Amino acid sequence: MTTLWAFIVLLGVLITIHEYGHFIAARSVGVQVERFSIGMPPRFLTIESIDNGYLLRIFFFKRSEGSFKWLPIIEKHIKSPGRSGSRTEYVIALLPLGGYVKMAGMIDESMDTKISYEENEFMSKPLWAKIWILSAGVIMNTILAFIIFSALAYYQGSAEVVDEPIIRETIANMPAESAGMLSGDIIKKLDGNNIQTWEELTTFVKAKPDSEIELVLEREGKIIKKIITSTASIVPVNGGMDTVGVLGIYPEIIYSSLTLNEAVLSGWSRTVGSFVMIIESLRMLGSGEATVKDFGGPIMIAQLAGQTAEAGFIPFLTFMALLSINLAFLNILPIPGLDGGHIFIHLVESLIRRPLTLKTRITIQQIGMAFLLLLMVTIIFQDITRLFN
Repeated sequence: MTTLWAFIVLLGVLITIHEYGHFIAARSVGVQVERFSIGMPPRFLTIESIDNGYLLRIFFFKRSEGSFKWLPIIEKHIKSPGRSGSRTEYVIALLPLGGYVKMAGMIDESMDTKISYEENEFMSKPLWAKIWILSAGVIMNTILAFIIFSALAYYQGSAEVVDEPIIRETIANMPAESAGMLSGDIIKKLDGNNIQTWEELTTFVKAKPDSEIELVLEREGKIIKKIITSTASIVPVNGGMDTVGVLGIYPEIIYSSLTLNEAVLSGWSRTVGSFVMIIESLRMLGSGEATVKDFGGPIMIAQLAGQTAEAGFIPFLTFMALLSINLAFLNILPIPGLDGGHIFIHLVESLIRRPLTLKTRITIQQIGMAFLLLLMVTIIFQDITRLFN
């Protein structure tokens, strides 16, 4: 249950922020927003901004013309005399897996070709305004990540690992917990080698994936010997991938307070670092050091959302910030169907100094959507395979 609500909250926040960016950018340059939807159809709740108030509708199955159809079952006019409506329909839809902003005069995933080039339509705006509208979602996701990283840095302070081989915590279902190691244990020897620092401990363990290790530790003044078998983890090392040993333990960490300026700098550093990490992942994918199997889709996101939510609000917010960066990066790629694809098309039009035909634009959109659908199916298949393995 935690996984479900955490997944819904995570996607809800990220998608709402992203689409709100498009919404406020469109409104700022005079583009008519016809619909602002959180979630994908069918509609459940809508509020339409009309003259002299709002029109509220709730949708469900309703018998009409001899069959059940998805229609408004409640319709109420909320009066606000003298109010001038924007005619925007605000929607909460049933499927919490997306969202969209429908603007007047824009050829998007809806394939709407009703364009008359009126002043309030997207296509009538100058290039800078179009790019501003299309990039606003990416900008909002980046700002969200920056704010989260900065707030967490201010709340937690700076972290410094105590360089002593003292276990602060063991990770559930990992070798250390299975072997009965406890918080406060001091590791003295590994395979007969004296261990005096946490760095020596990690260096030794990393060199022994899936290996038996003879361990000597001190607990409340008593010396205890154990045999523990490490597990393996694949991590990026020096531009490549390496398999390292893992016991599943955390060191002692000391936190010191940060000023607001220091927290902001930390937030900026982590935001930039997250983009760099994504670029490095794509480089590894292109060089063959990583494959599509290493990437996760909605199932993995849901699992990680649940795990981080159970671990506490700090891990959950950190994951939200990282996913927000991923969403921003993905959307700015020049792939038809994504924000970056739309921007690329408009840049091409500015270079050739004439608009592409509607048929050409729709064909490009269809190709882009087909590619994205194929990619999504592939990643979901990998998710399911990973789940059962």
